[in-house]
Amino acid sequence: MAEKKEKELSFEEALDNLESIVKKLETGEVPLDDAISEFNKAMKLAKSCDDKLKNAEEAITKLVKENDEIVDFKVED
Repeated sequence: MAEKKEKELSFEEALDNLESIVKKLETGEVPLDDAISEFNKAMKLAKSCDDKLKNAEEAITKLVKENDEIVDFKVED
């Protein structure tokens, strides 16, 4: 079964993959060329996670009123 591309991964899958790469690199036993490749993969995964978090934040800060008017969500003190 082919692996999903980073853009197709869910947030949780991307985060799990990112954590695996970090653990692998933290051992210090990865050859330099492989470490660079893994680092590049990790950066793509981190960007993907960041984008998904920003999209989620934007989505939950909007409310739709009964008349379909979209308003910013604000917590009142």
